Amino acid sequence: MDQATSGTRRKGTSARAYWLKTLHNWHWISAAISLALLLLFSVTGFTLNHAAQIQSQPRVVSRHLQLPAALQKQLATRNDATAASLPQGLKDWLQKEIGVRLASQPIEWSDGEAYVSLPRPGGDGWISIDTASGAIEHETTDRGWIAYFNDLHKGRNTGAAWSWIIDLFALACVLFALTGLGLLYLHGRHRPMTWPLVALGLVLPVLIALAFIH
Repeated sequence: MDQATSGTRRKGTSARAYWLKTLHNWHWISAAISLALLLLFSVTGFTLNHAAQIQSQPRVVSRHLQLPAALQKQLATRNDATAASLPQGLKDWLQKEIGVRLASQPIEWSDGEAYVSLPRPGGDGWISIDTASGAIEHETTDRGWIAYFNDLHKGRNTGAAWSWIIDLFALACVLFALTGLGLLYLHGRHRPMTWPLVALGLVLPVLIALAFIH
């Protein structure tokens, strides 16, 4: 009986040691992966929650240019609803002259005008081209670094690559939370306040939402 009990205890101790090691490894790995973005999203969560108190003065810059005659002819041949984007030569010229890199931004055609919207994190922009005269107006709006990081938090106008980063970060945070919960379970018997604190962290947001959010 004593040998059986001793063997059961050894197996239990071995299993506990295995799970402790495994959970610790995945806990620190997920923490390392998510650390930088966890800090970013925590800070921007605060700035978004206090957006009315943390305001910046947008900086608007407007420029006026004249399209070369050769490029104006290229644009005239594309001045219809079927043209999905600007001619490549015009894209290259705009990048050289005003530093705007156009990839696959759609072009909006109206009577005598080609319009390209240029939204981005922390700001906005647009280009308007008069197809008759070749006059170009370019305007950018910069709302500052706080707005930039807030838009990263929301995934606003950030593109597919940043969307994948957010997904990876979310998975790392889920892994971090679940491995932390596993470690709490393994250490809970020696720390009496573990589960009351876990329950408080779970119940308190629910109670506040039910009581104060309508």
